[in-house]
Amino acid sequence: MSNRKICIVTGSRAEYGLLRWLATDLRADPDVHLQFLVTGMHLAHEYGFTIKEIHADGFHVDETIESQLASDSNIGMVKSMGLGMIGCADAFRRLQPDVVVLLGDRYEILAAAQASALMGIPVAHISGGEVTEGAVDDWIRHAITKCAWWHFAATEQYCQRIIQLGETPDRVFNTGDPGLDSISRLSLLTREQLEAEIGLSLQDPLFMVTYHPATLGDESPALSFGKVLNALDRFPQATVIMTKPNADAGGRELADMAERWVQKNQHRARCFVSMGQLRYLSTMRLANVVIGNSSSGIVEAPAAKVATVNIGPRQDGRLKASSIMDCPDDESAIVATINLALSETTRAALPATVSLYGECGASERMKHLLTSLPLPARIKKKFHDI
Repeated sequence: MSNRKICIVTGSRAEYGLLRWLATDLRADPDVHLQFLVTGMHLAHEYGFTIKEIHADGFHVDETIESQLASDSNIGMVKSMGLGMIGCADAFRRLQPDVVVLLGDRYEILAAAQASALMGIPVAHISGGEVTEGAVDDWIRHAITKCAWWHFAATEQYCQRIIQLGETPDRVFNTGDPGLDSISRLSLLTREQLEAEIGLSLQDPLFMVTYHPATLGDESPALSFGKVLNALDRFPQATVIMTKPNADAGGRELADMAERWVQKNQHRARCFVSMGQLRYLSTMRLANVVIGNSSSGIVEAPAAKVATVNIGPRQDGRLKASSIMDCPDDESAIVATINLALSETTRAALPATVSLYGECGASERMKHLLTSLPLPARIKKKFHDI
């Protein structure tokens, strides 16, 4: 089983942050030939050209696929996905990987999953079986599941959902969520170090805000995000650290809105295209509340014992810890829920928060499976009836 070629495909800053420790553990194994295929937002300067973070971590990038069109419409997403699938076909032909590792639910990852499946390359899919009813990510995730050979799920409930989709139970594994590994394995920055990094005094209350387009929401993402910004105006003493949204339809307008709001509040706010895992998680640990609709507020924030105000329908269906407070896309409701998150009652309960996404060590468990499971002679899946 020497020199097993394992190809990690990544298309976004958030996804790479979750894959980083798995890649680190695979690189350390002399019997593994680690490959990196980088695509999507990583190669777009508009989204921070975050391939530089992969290089900074010392990883060799074997292939790049420039698939991200300068459009954030639904049509642009479809065309980007098509370019990604064509690029993956050529890259996989050159790389000849034994396994392709994919994480999550973005459309560029679905392109890689389809290319792998059609070329007979086994896919190991991380974070399948989850539900996010407010975004197209939901069905994309399930479609990737059907392309995958092995499944590394975050919880037992998600394992059962993968099996419900017809996948054979002996190829479904409860590994926990790799997002928790960065909290335990990174040496996070102190408040003083982080202030020096971002050039802002981080006075309490400290709000960390990430808001992505809810692609299946009932109103336009811009209208919904406008209510979030109006709610933030109601907390003039708060320090606000904001990260810009992803490349889903409507994301560019939200990024412009975020930039304008921060410019008007430069004395107390900063906005980032990408903070990198170290600064992002350091900010989260220091924050009084995480605000928005990002999965990091669902998975990582409870593990860091930080309250989350989860806005709108984007994360509907996910398992949620006691520290997560849902509220609709409504200014008054957002203000009331932020006040609840800041209350003494909530703060007193945070130390008892239990993560619902397993324990640290998911990356090590995945690495063990990727290096020890026998490779299939042929990708021939049977539908598992319940």
